[in-house]
Amino acid sequence: MIASLAVIGAGFAAGAVNTMVGSGSLITYPVMVLLGVPPVTANIANTVGLVPGSIAGAWGYRDKLAGTKKLLLRLGAASLSGAVVGAALLTQLPKGAFALVVPVLILGAAVLVGLQPVIIKRTRPAAGTRWGQLTAWVFLSGVYGGYFSAAQGVILLGLLGVFLASGLQEQNAVKNVLQALVNIVAAIFFIIVGTVAWQYAGLVAIGSLVGAPVGAALAKRIPTAGFRIGIVIFGVLMAVVMAFMARS
Repeated sequence: MIASLAVIGAGFAAGAVNTMVGSGSLITYPVMVLLGVPPVTANIANTVGLVPGSIAGAWGYRDKLAGTKKLLLRLGAASLSGAVVGAALLTQLPKGAFALVVPVLILGAAVLVGLQPVIIKRTRPAAGTRWGQLTAWVFLSGVYGGYFSAAQGVILLGLLGVFLASGLQEQNAVKNVLQALVNIVAAIFFIIVGTVAWQYAGLVAIGSLVGAPVGAALAKRIPTAGFRIGIVIFGVLMAVVMAFMARS
């Protein structure tokens, strides 16, 4: 009973954090591993369980998506195809290999988010978005998300900040949609393959479905500067956590 409540609570926190920043998986995943769930099993259950929360988070940010239909179609296709590749890799590659790279990716993404204002001023993305480069990077973030979903939101925010001139809240809305697409596709792949630990996925789903709307409401009330600082701090902390877990 206590273990179940712990997973539900982690799912709630992950749903809120995913909507606000991304990286909510770094709450649910370690909790399940600490409860004795094998790492890959926990990763798959986490991806499937966070689908309801991802959808709810995207819906909670729908008011920030005005005029983004063309953008979402283009980037959504890249995210979907990347997610399929990433989910397939999870079932084929050595189970511990990617854990060594994760801390570096998370730290790099956090730094990228922090430097967004400077980068945007220097690149002026509104003058001519480099769609080929952006689409390629979003595809790779989809591969990452399909393989190991933690911090894909932070990575997406970093990418969108470099290539798009919209505000951070609008970028976060796009991020939530792309993140939801990746989770959905990866979850479908894992369900078809038949490797889902449903008892844990269900508990995460319950918590994330409640937590995501809470995260959306909170995120939109946070000033942009404070929101950006929070993302950077959270990303750095999670990079340290993941580095520690990779060594243990």
